[in-house]
Amino acid sequence: MIETERLALRNWREGDAELFYRHTNNPAVMRWLGGVKTADELREISDRLARWQEERGFTFWVVERKEDEAFLGFCGLKVADGEGSSVAGDIEIGWRLREDAWGRGYAKEAATASLDFAFGTLDAPRVVALTMMQNEASWRLMERLGMTRRADLDYHEPRWGDLNPIIVYAIDAEGWRQ
Repeated sequence: MIETERLALRNWREGDAELFYRHTNNPAVMRWLGGVKTADELREISDRLARWQEERGFTFWVVERKEDEAFLGFCGLKVADGEGSSVAGDIEIGWRLREDAWGRGYAKEAATASLDFAFGTLDAPRVVALTMMQNEASWRLMERLGMTRRADLDYHEPRWGDLNPIIVYAIDAEGWRQ
């Protein structure tokens, strides 16, 4: 488990798939993530995230507010694996928080802890973040984290259709330490 001042980033456990579905599966949260999913689709995602933790030692962890143990969503790391990705194999950071948690600094706090883990524990040479140009809130957070837009790494992923291209932000270990 990773702890910050206000948050705990923890492994997935029994019951989290239902909380994930209830708190993050709505049009606002899923706008840039392929739209609202079925309960089975989200259960499959949460199972995959739990499996990554087991196999790799990292995942998109559950983000819980320490004050009341509220499920806020997820944030963490994975191996980039998008179809046609220019950054396949790199460590990718990502987040998805429930709508009532937006604008409170939780995403930045969780992402900062995740980047500390990537560079400190995993000794990653570089971490990337992916979004669409239309998702300004996401790429603004990437910039606040010190990440740099890498237009030379943007790519087209077939499953995202009109939302393409996928835009890439990156930060290397030296940039993170500064």
